[in-house]
Amino acid sequence: MKRILILTVIMASALSLSVPASAQKAKNGKAKKETVIKLNAPDMENSVTLMEALKNRQTNRSFATQELSWQQLSDVLWAAAGVNRPDNGKRTAPTARNAQEIDIYAFTPSGVFLYDAPNHELKRVADKDCRSGLYNGGNFEKAPLILVYVGNFDKMEGFNEEARNFYSATDVGFVSQNVYLYCATQNLSTVICGSFNHDHAGKVLNIKNGKLLLAQPVGYPEK
Repeated sequence: MKRILILTVIMASALSLSVPASAQKAKNGKAKKETVIKLNAPDMENSVTLMEALKNRQTNRSFATQELSWQQLSDVLWAAAGVNRPDNGKRTAPTARNAQEIDIYAFTPSGVFLYDAPNHELKRVADKDCRSGLYNGGNFEKAPLILVYVGNFDKMEGFNEEARNFYSATDVGFVSQNVYLYCATQNLSTVICGSFNHDHAGKVLNIKNGKLLLAQPVGYPEK
């Protein structure tokens, strides 16, 4: 019984949205945070139909502090703009001329990460929790995951300025709707925010040639 209890505790810790123990390496007695973290393969066994997800899709501005599981983090990022056709690298969300210009940053309690869709990995951008300041306080910062979408203009060669602004604004809508539908299958809260603190996000992400578009908190609804 004691072994079963210990195993249960270990498994629960590994499923936390906080970076799992496998992503930490000891060096000289100190923990080293990995810069690249492999995500779980997306769970394709979700039994909710598309019509049910559309029926349940809604905006909910209420968030609890309870963290998502590691699998949920993997799944919501894949749903947002993961590779669904490995033979040609195309994504779950369409983009103009297949530019794939929407970069997704995950603000979590363990730090900030860039989603690397082709490899289904997280690339660490910041070691600390940077959620505070994204909304200058308020309920949204309680969400265990805040996705910040950036139009990466380096990926839009051949687009003029007007086209870059128009298509990145259009394409981010497809990505955010995918997240909405995933949340509908998991009974999670989410909301789209264009009026987040761009100065704070810009300092954290250090965007060189792009545009901050939207932020989308994701979490369990507050009871």
